[in-house]
Amino acid sequence: MVIKLTKKQASERVVKLTDEIDRLRVLYHVKDDPTIDDVVYSSLMDELRGLESLYPELMSATSPTQRIGGVPLEKFKKTTHKVRQWSFDDLFDFDELKKWEEKLMRMMVKKGFNNKPEYCAEIKIDGLKIILTYEKGELVTAATRGDGVIGEDVTHNIKTIHSIPLKLKYPIDLVAVGEVWLPESELQRINGEREKTGEAKFANARNAAAGSIRQLDPAVASSRGLEMFVYDIDLIQNNSYFANPLTQTDELEVLQDLGFKVNTQYKKCKNIQEIEDLYKSWVDKRNAQDYAIDGIVIKTNDNKIQDALGYTGKSPRFAIAYKFPAERTTTVVEDINVQVGRTGVLTPVAHLRPVAVAGTTVARATLHNADEIARLGVKIGDTVVIQKAGDIIPEIVEVLTNMRTGVEKEFDMISACKEICGGPIIKDVIGVKGEEESAAYYCKDKNSFVIQKERLSHFVSKKGMNIDGCGEKIIEQLMNEGIVSDAADIFELRIGDIDHLERFADKSAENLIDAIEVAKKIKLEKFLFALGIRYVGEETTVLIVSNLDKVTTQKIKNLNDVQNIFAQVKIEQWEGIDGIGGRAASSLVQWFGDEKYKKMLQRMYESGVEIIVIQNTSVNNDIAGKSFVLTGTLTSLTRDEAKELIRDAGGKIVSSVSKNTDYVLAGEKAGSKLIKAQKLGVSVINEDELRELL
Repeated sequence: MVIKLTKKQASERVVKLTDEIDRLRVLYHVKDDPTIDDVVYSSLMDELRGLESLYPELMSATSPTQRIGGVPLEKFKKTTHKVRQWSFDDLFDFDELKKWEEKLMRMMVKKGFNNKPEYCAEIKIDGLKIILTYEKGELVTAATRGDGVIGEDVTHNIKTIHSIPLKLKYPIDLVAVGEVWLPESELQRINGEREKTGEAKFANARNAAAGSIRQLDPAVASSRGLEMFVYDIDLIQNNSYFANPLTQTDELEVLQDLGFKVNTQYKKCKNIQEIEDLYKSWVDKRNAQDYAIDGIVIKTNDNKIQDALGYTGKSPRFAIAYKFPAERTTTVVEDINVQVGRTGVLTPVAHLRPVAVAGTTVARATLHNADEIARLGVKIGDTVVIQKAGDIIPEIVEVLTNMRTGVEKEFDMISACKEICGGPIIKDVIGVKGEEESAAYYCKDKNSFVIQKERLSHFVSKKGMNIDGCGEKIIEQLMNEGIVSDAADIFELRIGDIDHLERFADKSAENLIDAIEVAKKIKLEKFLFALGIRYVGEETTVLIVSNLDKVTTQKIKNLNDVQNIFAQVKIEQWEGIDGIGGRAASSLVQWFGDEKYKKMLQRMYESGVEIIVIQNTSVNNDIAGKSFVLTGTLTSLTRDEAKELIRDAGGKIVSSVSKNTDYVLAGEKAGSKLIKAQKLGVSVINEDELRELL
């Protein structure tokens, strides 16, 4: 995404981008220092390309956009490639793919090809490109790409990879190209060992593979379980044993026949719609593989077309890389403000120059707390690296300080917190005995308007009371009008209280009152979560309801019972429930002992709020006592529905996979948790299999 800049601004930005990209290129490609993801490097490159497209006169012959790769390391012997190596141009969506095909067709027509081409679409492995040279069927050189003409001789390490043949089936001369990669399971093992010895962990599998290949001691590479997929033939000579391949798919079959490991997940496609369908299918399942995938490579299948179209100065005209959405990218912090949570916690949020990451446009990212701002050193106006994974809120992970211009501004967290709170702020003490200061600031006045608004918004939310049509803006309006000040007021509302207000035209008032009436009947665990008691989250409320016998011998039939019984429970009794710690226990005692909240619960009871208590009455022997981890996107159930079904049958929901996990319920786009489950031999089930268990 390129923001319109004046030529002077663009010129200054191009200088900064060029310097930073070149610094990162040396770190990544020359010094093998995995301090930054290649998607970050690509993001900066994309911005530079955009500015050069906007102002072509700013492009120079030494621009990073005109470069293929890095220079070889001095510690390795240099080797000249028999065939020059190229890099693929990238595209990121179907519209770009259509434009690429239109351009391809124009070039083909000029070369005398009038029919639409057939394509070969291959999985793009995110590893380290290696060029293998064989003479008379024996491996003589394995080299990195380097600058495309000269690479690094890494034969001693490549020979340790068992999937690479040291001698071919036939005594031919051959140059083959492929990708060395490290299995995800191996990365976890290696990083675990490095953590124990105090070494820096590898940022990702690609960096680990590159670091392994560039070791002087082949024993290191040998110990790391490296693999290699070979996907291309650059040269065949002295061959009288088989017909030279005429297509890319022929090449893949020949490579397999010669003894190379080939990724068989390639497909012959008649048109770009078939390519798009394949791409979408891999977006969903890429994280379930043991190798990193960052897109698919598309090539015209006919080698005659490939030869005719040839190459530009840096990439083939007949091929393109269709990349997956990045999960890390760069952007600019345009402002920082503070949000207040339901417990009064104050969280700084960065407002970003909008940028696409992981398939969505992101304009905000959390900065967590003042300590995190200090650790990152982030300022308003900084160029930053942001990260987004699945449904997790985007966060800033790094500041690119070399991109600073001197106009960046410091952010005053304390002043911003005081302004949003409208009063004093504090750092709470944490720990059972209050022996530790929290990292976050809190509003000292827990009954301030802004905190009460957040508390009530949480109360009516989908995971709480689930009152349809009663969002944050409605809550704020009702509070501003003086109609609602606490949760009990919501259940005392009547149509006449609200039908005259803005936003409540026609049947809106009646619909809200109906939604409140429906919400009055609720499971005890959801009600407790809706109350927003500090340190008492969704799983804690489930533990409470599942273990009521540990805190009382009395039967809880209604909200009046909840108020009376819970007010008598002591800290030690709450802590007697496995999974409830000291902070949550103290918070429960404090909340149910507060006279203000006792009166609020009494008013809810009088307003007809009904509590449903189910203590695993439908226990299923196949599920009771079993632990479940949920990962990926479910299609026929929401996560909350799946959790509820499991809990009602006596199962437990846990957040991370271990050898003690009984089941992993995996949906679409399941990632590292699925990989870990497969490695540990944990049973992986889908939604249909969950229903069978139930």
